[in-house]
Amino acid sequence: MRRKDRELTDKVDLLAILDEADVCRIAIQTGKAPYIVPLNFGYSWEEKLVLYFHSAAEGRKIDLLQVNGCVGFELDTGHELVKADLACNWGMKYKSIVGIGEIQSIEDQKEKAVALNAIMRKYWPAPQAGHGEPAELTGAAVFSVSDLRSAKVFRLVVDEVSGKQKK
Repeated sequence: MRRKDRELTDKVDLLAILDEADVCRIAIQTGKAPYIVPLNFGYSWEEKLVLYFHSAAEGRKIDLLQVNGCVGFELDTGHELVKADLACNWGMKYKSIVGIGEIQSIEDQKEKAVALNAIMRKYWPAPQAGHGEPAELTGAAVFSVSDLRSAKVFRLVVDEVSGKQKK
């Protein structure tokens, strides 16, 4: 990384970006130019960072991933425009993560449920009066057998990841 003063290496900082970001963009190789797709996501990070996605079962993204599952990805958050007297001195505050890894389709129903629950945890709003936690968090099943059979779910096992922040 060219700007070492902006590099984020602490896992806590990277986890905060994962929690704050709304979208993960993946870049898939096409031979001509990368095909970039914004996706909702969930994640887990034990030994390695793993990102989870769900998708329609067909389309350009699916066709390309069947040819080559090596992808790049990017997430960003914390955007704030910084104005200055001179236009060339304007800037943008941000926090981002970029990386590469191998994306794989998940076929096992239990693994699909784990992935879908990770995505649900990411987007489920904080409990409010009269609203409970997602059923997965209380131990009940969230997804029907037919839901799991029909869902197209992927895991991206991250091989390289870096974080950056401009304050």
